[in-house]
Amino acid sequence: MLTEFSSQFCQIAVDKGFVTEKQLNKAYVEQIEDDFSNKHIRFIGKILLENRLMTNKDIYIVLKELLKKHD
Repeated sequence: MLTEFSSQFCQIAVDKGFVTEKQLNKAYVEQIEDDFSNKHIRFIGKILLENRLMTNKDIYIVLKELLKKHD
């Protein structure tokens, strides 16, 4: 279920123009590197926020849209 939400989060973020697919792919690479380094795996939204590719407001908008789809 988490993977489904993650992919939907990413699709909404791209559809709304908050990030590009290229930026998203770089964030995925960072997430995978965390896993291989035995670091705590961060949510993709957190990575995008930390890299200043999305704002808290952007993430809120995406999450709100995501939750509407699952009501």
